[in-house]
Amino acid sequence: MTNLPPVSKPKRPSPVLSIPFRQPRNPWTPVDILSPDQVEQLHNASMEILEDTGIDFLDDETLTIWEKAGAKVDRAARHVWIDRGLIESAVASAPAEFDWYARNPAHNLHIGRDTLTFGPCGGMVYASSLEEARHPGTLADYENFLRLTQMAPVIHFGPWEQVTPQDIEVSVRHLQRLRSGILLTDKVLLEAAHGRIISADNIALAKIAFGADSPPGPIVGDVINVNSPLRYDKRMLGGLITYARAGQATMITPFILAGATSPITMAAALAQQNAETLAGVALTQIVNPGAPVLYGGFTVDMDMRSGNPAFGTPTGAWAALAGAQLARRYKLPYRGGGGLTNSHLPDAQAVQESQWMLWSAIMGHANVLMHSAGWLEAGLTASFEKFILDVESLAVFHDFFNGFEINTETLALDMIAQVGPGGHNLGTPHTAKRFRHAFYESTINTRQNNKSWLDAGGLDATQRAYVIWKQWLMEYTPPPLDPAIREAVEDFVARRSKELENVELYND
Repeated sequence: MTNLPPVSKPKRPSPVLSIPFRQPRNPWTPVDILSPDQVEQLHNASMEILEDTGIDFLDDETLTIWEKAGAKVDRAARHVWIDRGLIESAVASAPAEFDWYARNPAHNLHIGRDTLTFGPCGGMVYASSLEEARHPGTLADYENFLRLTQMAPVIHFGPWEQVTPQDIEVSVRHLQRLRSGILLTDKVLLEAAHGRIISADNIALAKIAFGADSPPGPIVGDVINVNSPLRYDKRMLGGLITYARAGQATMITPFILAGATSPITMAAALAQQNAETLAGVALTQIVNPGAPVLYGGFTVDMDMRSGNPAFGTPTGAWAALAGAQLARRYKLPYRGGGGLTNSHLPDAQAVQESQWMLWSAIMGHANVLMHSAGWLEAGLTASFEKFILDVESLAVFHDFFNGFEINTETLALDMIAQVGPGGHNLGTPHTAKRFRHAFYESTINTRQNNKSWLDAGGLDATQRAYVIWKQWLMEYTPPPLDPAIREAVEDFVARRSKELENVELYND
């Protein structure tokens, strides 16, 4: 592409890179969009769905598990009806909070209570940037997203297939993705729970990455998507069972598209979401009581003109708030949506829709927000510029949750008296002591006057984001990794790649 802004080594690091890695805590009371009676109405409606309508589970082992647990099973139809007592007793064994371990202990996460955790976008088919227009994702794209993810202190997870590396054979993509994730990041690992073989490989490779250390909790995890309406497919069930049995983390998440994969009304969509999620949560607990699991919500409306999911709408905000409230009812950590948008470009529409999705999930007290950076085109495209724009938003949230103090020193009544009417505080000792760190410093937004902005190139936000991600790649340094662990990772990937050459991975 032409007319790209010039990129040179930065004179000083981006302000966001100076933010210490931490999980922000949401100090305020969660927004409850539903009354207690409405929560119970949704609960009872979802119990009726599970008891009277039931759910498809397209996996023989899963049907056996439900039979042994006492559910009513039609093996020919692969359909299960689940009594509310069974659901409620199973869900009750799920932990309300848990620790999720990273190779670098400084990047360990606590999931639950008032903690907030931001993950990158995941599962995108295409990549895009000002440098290279929308194109099928490659391993080079994926690894560059990993480098940016590692550098961004406001992103808490490492690999999550930020874009699909379509130049890698399907049978070994999971191995190459996790290999790159281990070598290029030291944050918490996410990798696809797609069937039993892939999931078992991921667990084995993650254990190699931790070397002789054996954390007491999960070291890898993934989202388990419900094939809404009311169906779990074989691949997702294989992943759910494998991860849960090994004590790894799962996020049970229906994809409810109101008007398409559920009835069009929000009440019906939420009742169905709740039924589908609780069925998966209960299954993890029947397989392994106490296995770490999150209640996932991903309910939006369908645009009735295009047939596409619609992001950044009141419907999505209602669903995010109500989903978090339902998760609290069952004492489960909540996974919400992140910076979701329908926009094809990192433009004003993208920022507006993403902010609506983020604010509603955060103020509802979501504990994990996946797809928080880089998402475009309803989840089809990962954008390098959008990644930087989103990281800026997350950095603002981090600072926002710091709050401010009210005490004798911060009230500064002596300074107010000293300056008096008509003066200014620019030269006071109080200002001089604090001015460097008193306010949030943006990585991307300009506060220059018009002449200074034009003299600097007159770049818009997307162009500035382009310069920043290119500079970050210049500054990236791989995290330390024991050479013996690196060798073991490489050996495992090479061996399993040969073993999987003629294996059908998607029927396990």
